[in-house]
Amino acid sequence: MIQKKICMLGAFAVGKTSLVGRFVSSIFSEDYLTTVGVKIDKKTVEVGDDEMTLMLWDIAGEDDLQSVRMSYLRGAAGFLLVIDGTRAGTVETARGLVERASGAIGDIPFIAVINKSDLVDEWEVGQGAIDQLENDGWTVVTTSAKTGEGVEDAFRRLAWRVRNQAHS
Repeated sequence: MIQKKICMLGAFAVGKTSLVGRFVSSIFSEDYLTTVGVKIDKKTVEVGDDEMTLMLWDIAGEDDLQSVRMSYLRGAAGFLLVIDGTRAGTVETARGLVERASGAIGDIPFIAVINKSDLVDEWEVGQGAIDQLENDGWTVVTTSAKTGEGVEDAFRRLAWRVRNQAHS
């Protein structure tokens, strides 16, 4: 069985922990719990003919990019980059994180997730911003940790990318 380290990156309170909870345990809690340091979960998925265990490193979110510990990324095969659709500023935080991650560990596969689609009426991240991310070569998936929409898709797409990179 293949084991791959996947990191969850994003600003403070974008929904990283909630996305992991939804993906791993099919649960969602309205209670906000701040992640301190890193929390590790795992889930095994089928990727083609392979079984892949995703070791999910839920890294504490920070709006101050300098305080995100890039050492946590060491050994990562890919990452989910989480953006909060209700907070436009999280897009720039995400761009900065990609830059720093790439500088720290090189270019590895990632999927950008715009979370909180259940609150789309409150979104500050417009279609223009999403189009710009896609024009920059990012794969963007819209999710809701609350309803589960897009969550499985985002993690599976990343697993395929990681598998394809390993086989190339």
